[in-house]
Amino acid sequence: MGTRRTSLPGVGTQYDFTTEAGRHISVVVHHDGRRFLGFYASDDPDACQLSVPLSSAEATALAHLIDPAPIDAVRTDGIDLVTEHIQMGSRSPYLGRLLAETQARTRTGASIVAVLRRTSAHPSPGPDFRFALGDTLVAVGTREGVDALAEIIAEG
Repeated sequence: MGTRRTSLPGVGTQYDFTTEAGRHISVVVHHDGRRFLGFYASDDPDACQLSVPLSSAEATALAHLIDPAPIDAVRTDGIDLVTEHIQMGSRSPYLGRLLAETQARTRTGASIVAVLRRTSAHPSPGPDFRFALGDTLVAVGTREGVDALAEIIAEG
């Protein structure tokens, strides 16, 4: 099982998920908020068998079916603002380092407003907050800013 995030310049972001059974599923989130759920052949990860467009309300309803208690998104109708969870993986150059070292807000305009750990939550982490493997960063900003932050956390 694994996930991958790919920036699609001029389009949005693609999130790929491979199940334990080897099935490839992707979600493409366009800059304008449209979402597409894609299902791929197990033997050909480039062959999309079905693509399902989802409105924002449909995507939220589907998320609630899969996880009935997710963090509710902030209503941003008419405002270019998104809230997203970013996973701190084992390849992140910021693993074990301080939040201040990311220079996240300066570099992207996005803010890390909380960090979720397996057993605790850390709202409004300060610059001296140290990241750990498995942390989930709650980021707020423009779509472009949050995407840039996710790339920084993943790749440096």
